[in-house]
Amino acid sequence: MRYPEFIKQGNRIGFIAPSFGCGSIEPYFSRFKSALHYFEEKGYRTVTGPNVYKSDGIGKSTDAAACGAEINDFFTNDKSECIISVGGGETMCEDLGYVDFDAIRTARPKWFLGYSDNTNLTFTLPTLCDTAAIYGPCASSFGMQPPHEYLNDTFKLLSGEKLKFSNYPAWEIEGKATEEAPLATVNATEAYSQKLFIDGKFYKETECPKCSISGRMIGGCLDILVCLCGTKYDKVKDFTERYKDDGIIWYLESCDLNPLSIFRAIWQLESAGWFEYTKGFIIGRPMHYNESVMGLDTYDAVLNILKSKNVPILFDADLGHLPPQIPVISGAMADISISGNHLEIEYILN
Repeated sequence: MRYPEFIKQGNRIGFIAPSFGCGSIEPYFSRFKSALHYFEEKGYRTVTGPNVYKSDGIGKSTDAAACGAEINDFFTNDKSECIISVGGGETMCEDLGYVDFDAIRTARPKWFLGYSDNTNLTFTLPTLCDTAAIYGPCASSFGMQPPHEYLNDTFKLLSGEKLKFSNYPAWEIEGKATEEAPLATVNATEAYSQKLFIDGKFYKETECPKCSISGRMIGGCLDILVCLCGTKYDKVKDFTERYKDDGIIWYLESCDLNPLSIFRAIWQLESAGWFEYTKGFIIGRPMHYNESVMGLDTYDAVLNILKSKNVPILFDADLGHLPPQIPVISGAMADISISGNHLEIEYILN
């Protein structure tokens, strides 16, 4: 696995829009402008790509060819020392036909940071290019005032100051950022409450027994992973075979999928052979939190398919669309510790 160099003061941080741009739409425009200030205050230079302020695409900033060209330019040329996606979106998968993965594979590696629709890169970079990426907040999130601790933690990961992370005490079920209050910070009203399935039993919160998992992290937004499954960009079996001696830890979260959609998606990935050599699963809080369909909730949707793997499955982790989120180095080795209502992830870059 190739690991990019951590950023240093004076480096350039590049911003691209392979999914949604920020255009003039609020709260994203003001949050992105504030985010640029966040990084500049820390002593970094900021470089924006040509699509960042565009909004003429379908489910993304602009047309797929232009998005692919922006990706190739920032990954293969000397424009910046790391790259952060402006935002998530809906149709970034279409960009992949214009991405030069061969060139990226041989270019000097750079950290790429983003989540949700950006799974199209945070997943393909390690699986196709053997290059680690960071699954974490997009650029506009760094513009909230005051910045939540998870944003400062993500920055510390980018700069190499921190490789061990723990869950946060509370999370947001409903955000307060609006056109009138674009810089609103995380509305953390819900207490952190993880669940663990292990050895055939389902535990809640403080009941969770001590559990340790070590392996190589891979995963992302389930909505996108199921879209990639079976395409020419699906090289998961090659990846899992390459790292089978390490074992694989899958991290998964979802945006638009309801419990039945999650059930079908997990079934598809399992049936495609993605979960060979799996040591455990870390499941983030779904956007459709606390929803059930035909009596099926998210927990049963996952367990009906994955409990036969006989590995630990942690639910409602700080990961995904309901912030805060622990940044994940996709492709890295990790030591994960679970005890009661506490989660700790430490990355090992080898």
